Amino acid sequence: MAQARVIDASIAADEWAMRVDLAAAFRLVHHFGWSDLLATHLSARVPGPEDLFLINPFGLLFEEITASSLVKVDMDGNIRSPTEYEINPAGFTIHSAVHMARPEVACVIHTHTAAGTGVASQRHGLLPITQHALAVIAQTGYHDYQGIATDLAERESIARDLGDNNVLILRNHGLLTVGRTVGEAFMWMYRTERACRMQLAFQQAGAELYPIPEEVQRITIERNRFNNSEKGYRPIGKREWPALLRMLDRLDDSYKR
Repeated sequence: MAQARVIDASIAADEWAMRVDLAAAFRLVHHFGWSDLLATHLSARVPGPEDLFLINPFGLLFEEITASSLVKVDMDGNIRSPTEYEINPAGFTIHSAVHMARPEVACVIHTHTAAGTGVASQRHGLLPITQHALAVIAQTGYHDYQGIATDLAERESIARDLGDNNVLILRNHGLLTVGRTVGEAFMWMYRTERACRMQLAFQQAGAELYPIPEEVQRITIERNRFNNSEKGYRPIGKREWPALLRMLDRLDDSYKR
């Protein structure tokens, strides 16, 4: 997690560290051009025995979000921290679905990027045509579009379709990633977004596909599942997240407030 001084004595140190990491993720989503003004949302589980999570205040741009501005809510949608803002009801439905079903998940990220939504709108979704795609496919589920996610009944199907994956392609809608840390969830989004951009770049070129043999696909997916695990050589986010925080601190460290 990012290291930052606790500026609100009423907030426990472990919650403040999570707030700082999540605020950093919002700033990085903005930095990489993945934000959608006030739409989309990121969340992080509050450390401790209660089922609470942090989410963005509905009304702030991602580039404005700070650790102290994040809103704490419970699984019934009750706001549990002082704030002048409401929360996005669709965001609550999507994020509470994951946090309720996957207690080991610390962070959930949802985006509406052109590349992510472009691939999510294709019948066959993310295609096994690049090395990047195969790394993501190894951890991907699909969720059919059911309209704006304000119906709490949709939480059951979101949880079911995510399963134990780290990536969920929301058909006709966008992308969702999860992780046991904010850095892990962020890096799954980074990799998925890159794979989607590469697919669209190939499709727009109009060139003939040079396919990856099915057996090579299978082997590569299996290797990725191992390599990206705690036993592998590149557990997602462990090396990348500290480097991303250093970059963000050089650009603007106001997210820590």
